[in-house]
Amino acid sequence: MNARGWLDAVLPGQVRLTARGVGLGLTGIALATVGVGLGSADLTRLGLLGPLVVVAGTAWLVVVDPARGRHPLQVVRTIVPNPVAAGSPASVRVEIRAGSPGGRTRLAELHLGEQAATQVSGGLTLRARVVRAPGLIALTYPIQPTRRGRWPLGPLVVRRTDPFGVAQSRATLGEQAEVAVWPEVVELPLPRGALVGEPDRVALGARSPSTDDAALRDYREGDDLRRVHWASSARRGELLVRSDERAGLRPASVLLDLPADRAGIEWTVALGASMGLALLGAGHPVRLLGGRPGAGGAHIDPTLRLRHLRGGAAGTARVDLLDLTVDLEPATTELAVEEDLLAAAHELTAPGSGSALVFAVVGPLSAAARGSLARVGDFNDSLAVVRVPTSAGVPRREAEHTLAALRRAGWRACAATPGEDLADCWHRLLGTSR
Repeated sequence: MNARGWLDAVLPGQVRLTARGVGLGLTGIALATVGVGLGSADLTRLGLLGPLVVVAGTAWLVVVDPARGRHPLQVVRTIVPNPVAAGSPASVRVEIRAGSPGGRTRLAELHLGEQAATQVSGGLTLRARVVRAPGLIALTYPIQPTRRGRWPLGPLVVRRTDPFGVAQSRATLGEQAEVAVWPEVVELPLPRGALVGEPDRVALGARSPSTDDAALRDYREGDDLRRVHWASSARRGELLVRSDERAGLRPASVLLDLPADRAGIEWTVALGASMGLALLGAGHPVRLLGGRPGAGGAHIDPTLRLRHLRGGAAGTARVDLLDLTVDLEPATTELAVEEDLLAAAHELTAPGSGSALVFAVVGPLSAAARGSLARVGDFNDSLAVVRVPTSAGVPRREAEHTLAALRRAGWRACAATPGEDLADCWHRLLGTSR
């Protein structure tokens, strides 16, 4: 171990000597040694002065360490907005407060740095505007997340140099904060009549449907009790609710088959989320199926994804739908991915599933998955965007087989290349013009 390494090893915590401190300490030790050898008390005292300065500077840093003491500094981090959509700007404000005179001493002459995930900072150094006031330092800086997910900000890194310039300390303050990033969605128009089926045409004609005409389905937790059809429920012995299919508000499911590549995942989630928002905006209750919540979404109730989100005066359905997309990831194996897709298809064909419209974004499917989705078309009005690779090969042929199989089963399906404009895919799927 060299001299500097030895000196750093004996120093407390995050305190390290500067080049000046190392030179002063070693020079002083050398002078003191020579002084002892020559029997010169003055030279010995002069030599000891250097190490004493190093010790004093180090002790001063330990005393004013911002993370120590009875009244440590407090850090508050605020992110607005949070969540934020990928590609959209947000602002972060970090306040470091001192609640006592001792804390204000620790606050003085700090050099501050913020840590952030590269998905938030773009790999660039964060540039903050710093405002200092008695007992307070406030940093404000912009971020523009580049990818969907949950990304950490912080903790704050603080550096300080002692008055003699012989030592530096480095410490972290506060806890990590988390910024949730929604996918980058686009507003997709839903032209009037684009999804009108036979039941809707009756409703839009001369007569209004009676309560008994309304399609009924099994009650699901979270359904509005005002929609319960009590007469039918009494006859059947279990709760049934009106699905309002004849009112043009047919419940819809958006099914996502997530690929393995990151770019394809983000494009698929963005398209599916945009579809869901378009349907919500038109008044359709919507749910999102497919994929699995990643580690950040482990706290989400699995049954929540089986419920249809309904727009209301509070407008929370849009936020709830986007929140469900933050942590979506594919399963880790191809077999598990297929199992997820088959489970979603089973949900869509189960009695009382509650969906009359199905929108899917899928890739090349196996024969079993194609068969399951073909049955979905027997129960629902179904539309699908099929990801078709640009390069020739087995995946492209499988995607073309998937497209043809869905069309034969009655799906309205179109091909799309991952990465292409979402609005173009949407209009091609609906058969409308931009």
